[in-house]
Amino acid sequence: MDFTYDARTEELRARLLAFMDEYVYPAEQTAHEQRARLASPWDTPQVVEDLKAEARRQGLWNLFLPDAEHGAGLTNLQYAPLAEITGRSPQLAPTATNCAAPDTGNMEVLAQFADEAQRKQWLEPLLAGEIRSAFAMTEPDVASSDATNITTHIEREGDEYVVTGRKWYISGAMNPDCKIFIVMGKTDPDGEDIRRQQSMVLVPRDTPGVTVNRAMQVFGYEDHYHGGHAEVTFDHARVPVSNLIGEEGGGFAIAQARLGPGRIHHCMRLIGMAERAIELMCRRAVSREAFGKALAQQGVVHNWIADARVTVEQLRLLVLKTAWLMDTVGNRGAHTEIQAIKIATPRAVVDIVDRAIQLHGAGGVSQDFPLAELYAGARTLMIADGPDEVHQRSLARREIKKYL
Repeated sequence: MDFTYDARTEELRARLLAFMDEYVYPAEQTAHEQRARLASPWDTPQVVEDLKAEARRQGLWNLFLPDAEHGAGLTNLQYAPLAEITGRSPQLAPTATNCAAPDTGNMEVLAQFADEAQRKQWLEPLLAGEIRSAFAMTEPDVASSDATNITTHIEREGDEYVVTGRKWYISGAMNPDCKIFIVMGKTDPDGEDIRRQQSMVLVPRDTPGVTVNRAMQVFGYEDHYHGGHAEVTFDHARVPVSNLIGEEGGGFAIAQARLGPGRIHHCMRLIGMAERAIELMCRRAVSREAFGKALAQQGVVHNWIADARVTVEQLRLLVLKTAWLMDTVGNRGAHTEIQAIKIATPRAVVDIVDRAIQLHGAGGVSQDFPLAELYAGARTLMIADGPDEVHQRSLARREIKKYL
């Protein structure tokens, strides 16, 4: 593995860093102020639309999608350092560059598994940033860390599928621009192969029987920039059979294909969040005094900053190795590393952000700094995309198997 970025990656990094400095960071406060004046907190502030237009003008658009026909055509290894940069402003930068979850994963699903008509109707406007989307898998009544537990039914009746079930923490669903749900449910609940019971269907938001019940809070935040995390009911919602993605029974495999790149994206953005926290720690340390000397002269602060730097450098190398393996031997070949980064990165970033909060005192938990929101986001990712314990279980089994 080469530890240098290629010319295209370096060029995109330079452009993206300049875009962050010139447009994104100055827009953070403006976005908060504009959102406070909106008729609905779920509407998009004008400054976000301005950022999207500027990013598209500069060619910093759909960078995540390796399909050159629809996206930037970057490898995982090329995109990883770009995702890290956007993670420094997770509320604005991913959306500004049309690289925000859950749309990224949904666009990957549509690009890989949808038919031409489905791509025309839903992928094209998503790629253009004209609409948003949501991925409906998690349910409140079962342990959704085991996807075979889901209880939502997708029953065929003639030329239609009838979708019935309750989902929650459906990211992006509160955004009025969210026009389509990718819904995972069981088309064959009694099938012998538990991994062939599930399918995915496209359910437009305005389908009769679809109700967005409420926004779910995350550590007290409603996460407006992400489009919220909603509880959604599907009460005999009917869609044409042509809305099936791929084949019946293919839902579990599609979900696994969706999650691999998503974990890389999340982990690199987490590293960007950690870098932002380190920067804020250093700025705070040199600007504040306590007990007669600058915080930067306190030994414990030295330890926090040094440990954070070492941790970030370790994590980055592990994530880049994982991206390289995904490019060279595929997601299956990188299975252990994908699980390793999912376990290690959120846990470590939570600790780094926690130290940064401590250094900021009361300001660290306030709205005047991004640290509290960074903490909430990082801590949530210890649950999202599969709880850490699920990945630990699977990774340990693979390790033990070598000695059997």
